Amino acid sequence: MFTRLTHLECPACGRSHSVRRDVSYCVCGSPLFARYNMKLVEEAAQSNQFPSTENSLWRYADLLPVRPPSNITTLGEGWTPLLFANRLGKHLGLQNLRVKDEARNPTLSFKDRGISVAISKHLELGSTRFALPSAGNAAVSVCAYSAAGNAEADIFMPKDTPKAFFEGCEMYGGIIHEVDGNISDCGEAMAKAGGKWTNLSTTKEPFRVEGKKTLAFEIAEQLDWNIPDVIVCPTGGGTAMLGIWKGIEELQQIGLLERKTPRMFAAQSEGCAPIVRAYEKNSGDIEPWTDAETSAFGLRVPSPFADRLIMKIINQSEGGAVAVAEAEVKPMMKLVPRIEGIDICPEAAVGFSGLRNLVESSIVDYDEEIVVLNTGSSMRYG
Repeated sequence: MFTRLTHLECPACGRSHSVRRDVSYCVCGSPLFARYNMKLVEEAAQSNQFPSTENSLWRYADLLPVRPPSNITTLGEGWTPLLFANRLGKHLGLQNLRVKDEARNPTLSFKDRGISVAISKHLELGSTRFALPSAGNAAVSVCAYSAAGNAEADIFMPKDTPKAFFEGCEMYGGIIHEVDGNISDCGEAMAKAGGKWTNLSTTKEPFRVEGKKTLAFEIAEQLDWNIPDVIVCPTGGGTAMLGIWKGIEELQQIGLLERKTPRMFAAQSEGCAPIVRAYEKNSGDIEPWTDAETSAFGLRVPSPFADRLIMKIINQSEGGAVAVAEAEVKPMMKLVPRIEGIDICPEAAVGFSGLRNLVESSIVDYDEEIVVLNTGSSMRYG
């Protein structure tokens, strides 16, 4: 279990950056991606040494950025079940629907994947304090992993975030800054505060994506090293979509996956759907969404930083973006647990409702193999 990390690379301009110092994003304004010695990882895969038998996302340590295992800050995140949702599939008009159930993570959401990897690596590089703007789940995750790593956490959250998220941050000792407005306003407030911290904002540092790409690794491994026809991602900042696509590319490079790629669909609420609007306009750039409002707080991201990369993935995969009426969110949150016994968050409800729209529009066929991300639990939403 040893990383094969070599450097950071800008997918937009191609610049290389050192992994021996803490960097955020490229000087050209693009997110950075971690790159690895793929030949060595391929050799490990051929000799059955990759992945390891670790029952967490760290089973893929060769393709994660932390150097000695002693630097890993973990609470047991990842290796969540990929559940066959037969009854829900039939209800939606599908015969092969699976749910990647990320509510099983330590702080009840898929944020733990990226946060565990990012905090582990930044601690290795000398960070002792972290900060980020968050709509809820990422905030709780950062506070938990900061506590586990003996670091401080500053959280900038909208005042209208459900109370349980504030309580979760307080439980782990986080320093909370309440902000009037949405996550973009929180980002501005954090920038004005100017603290001496490492910024963990979505795609503004390179390692949260590395944790999220393990979703692709696990889905492929759980499907006996195959990949589904369609993956539906509830999408705000886009880290999951970026990570899954990067993970698929890396598995292909080391020979564990064929050159087949899934169609990637971003699902958003009509109350905040900048990606859907850009897709419908066939635009590579995402215009900021004004007056963003949705009960799926994690999707209330008016202007995702990785906009061009998100649109590139949608287009390369021949996928799409689908908007969901806000009135569909709560009914879907009730439907899925009653049919399948799976607790889902509002963001996942947007994903399932988006899938229903795709089926009804004949964009997705009944016999395709489909995975929807349940990005977290409903437990903190009141």
